[in-house]
Amino acid sequence: MAKLGEFELLVLLSILRNGKEPYANRVREELEEAADRSVTRGALYRTLERLRAKGHLEWEMEGSEIPERGGHPTRRLMVTDEGRQAVKRARDVLAVFFDGLDPVLDPKP
Repeated sequence: MAKLGEFELLVLLSILRNGKEPYANRVREELEEAADRSVTRGALYRTLERLRAKGHLEWEMEGSEIPERGGHPTRRLMVTDEGRQAVKRARDVLAVFFDGLDPVLDPKP
């Protein structure tokens, strides 16, 4: 059972959140906007390959009607059942560690 790094977890979460548009460019935009991180294409695609090798992610190639892509195919990203289980395990671990920390993280004046 392969563990997830923080960036891998964020990528999987973004793909799950973008159910109707699970494409790398949308994932990259969301990571930059919501997580306030700069994400290079190279870092994202290396992470996608790593997640695929771990069995957490699959993709299928689709034709593109977007003129900017020049007809080049795009990858439709899909989190596997194993990937969903890895996300649930990470969520459960984080929940344990966050439990009871509200007074420390958000102290009342």
